[in-house]
Amino acid sequence: MQDEWPKILSRQTVKVSPWVELVAREVEFTPGEPSQVYHAIAQQDYLAIVALTPDGRFPIVRQYRPALEMFTWELPAGLAEPGEDHGTGCARELLEETGYPARAIHPLGSAAPCSGRFSNRIHSFFLQTGERIDDFVSEPGLSVDLATPAELVAMIMSGELIQQLHLGALLLAELRGFITLPRQEPT
Repeated sequence: MQDEWPKILSRQTVKVSPWVELVAREVEFTPGEPSQVYHAIAQQDYLAIVALTPDGRFPIVRQYRPALEMFTWELPAGLAEPGEDHGTGCARELLEETGYPARAIHPLGSAAPCSGRFSNRIHSFFLQTGERIDDFVSEPGLSVDLATPAELVAMIMSGELIQQLHLGALLLAELRGFITLPRQEPT
């Protein structure tokens, strides 16, 4: 194992906040070549939820994203809590963000959100919901809506739903046969 390349020669981690660490890795790719330093962001794993209500609509959430300095429409999502089963975490996030309880939870897959800059994973799930709980109050700054498959596709095509990780979750849900999104003709 000692003679295999690339080799990580050193690793330094700087905690930026409770949610983010900056990691610098010194990497030697081949023997005798100068090493190079690569930086990455370390965060908790993400959860992305493609949920479908009993009447065939998708719960979506609108919230302000300081990184973009704008409001965005997204699928329900959140951070994976340490030690929590990812499917259980998705059910928790869905209920907290939208007021919809999960009736069935189906894993869609895990992927790297950005293999060049982030070291975490995104775990995508398809959840069938029950009816929305009666006394649901959304979190401050978060609004919830329901979109039909055609409305969701229109939001994607118009740039209203721009979270690339959520577009990937939708693709996985369709490829695994849980949803069917209508095709939009090119203009």
